[in-house]
Amino acid sequence: MKTAIITGGGSGLGKELGKILSKQGFQIFLVGRSEDTLKEASAEIKHEGGEASFATLDIRSKVEIKKFLEQHFTNRHISLLIHNAGVGFFGPFNESTDDELVTMFETNALGPIRLTKAILPQLEQDSTIINIISTAGLRGKKNESLYVASKFALRGFGESLQKEYEGTGLRIVNAYMGGMNTPFWDNSDHISDPSRLRSPREVAEMIVNDYQEKDEIVIESKK
Repeated sequence: MKTAIITGGGSGLGKELGKILSKQGFQIFLVGRSEDTLKEASAEIKHEGGEASFATLDIRSKVEIKKFLEQHFTNRHISLLIHNAGVGFFGPFNESTDDELVTMFETNALGPIRLTKAILPQLEQDSTIINIISTAGLRGKKNESLYVASKFALRGFGESLQKEYEGTGLRIVNAYMGGMNTPFWDNSDHISDPSRLRSPREVAEMIVNDYQEKDEIVIESKK
């Protein structure tokens, strides 16, 4: 059975991707920082007839990445790696903090880069990496300067790998989607009405439908 690793897999888009892919023959391995949400998401996938496992992992930590792979993926091939974990802080640039800057770059860019490098030996010849980037990786946005900067970094990484591995069995897909109606906005007033946004399920279905044929997927936020 093919294995898919999904970071940020305990809720929102990550969980929905796991549910859909489990119905397409993937054994799902969810990772994230919250054991409770990971356990719940894994149970939901199993309840729907899929196979799922989970492990806590803070992708900001090189030590945790190394330990995670040693414990779960030594000599185990991976068909699909989805970098879905992300964090955002929004507001005027002059009110941003250095902690926010570091947290966003470590989570949104450095984490996926480090995990990709560490996991390359386990990727199969016909495997795929999907970078969940957001439309913030396509254009600048007001009151999102640092978030956009971190997403542009991941975009550049993904596009460069596409060129580096062109003609090999490893595919890299960059997915750019707008805001979704998820708990991501619970502690933010940046989006006044999240209900007008697409649901995680809808976005997950669009990504799964397109990723095998496209190297770039763009999904705008409005329904």
